[in-house]
Amino acid sequence: MFRNVLGRLVTETVRVQRYVKKAHLIQRVTPAAGSVRSFSDVKDEVQQPFDASLLQFLVCPLSKKPLRYDADTNELINEDLGIAYPIIDGIPNMIPQEARLIQKDTETSTTPTQG
Repeated sequence: MFRNVLGRLVTETVRVQRYVKKAHLIQRVTPAAGSVRSFSDVKDEVQQPFDASLLQFLVCPLSKKPLRYDADTNELINEDLGIAYPIIDGIPNMIPQEARLIQKDTETSTTPTQG
């Protein structure tokens, strides 16, 4: 029994010493990591502009149709479905669950005009 307890004590002591050495190394490395952005810093920054040239490549993930950029709301609009995808820090969030429903214009007709 004594031998078993002594074996456990030695094993646990070695584990603790290894952990302490690793923790000390981590403490030394962490301050040298440089500038780290926090969420409080983001509030004060100006939003990054959206690169309109991306509209050539971006399509709605649901309908696969082109999107329109609305600078007032900083969103990508799908006119057909009435969905607005937000742009956060210049990056479009194209997740359908994150999209906002917008009201479609009821004045425009869906039939083509004859001219």
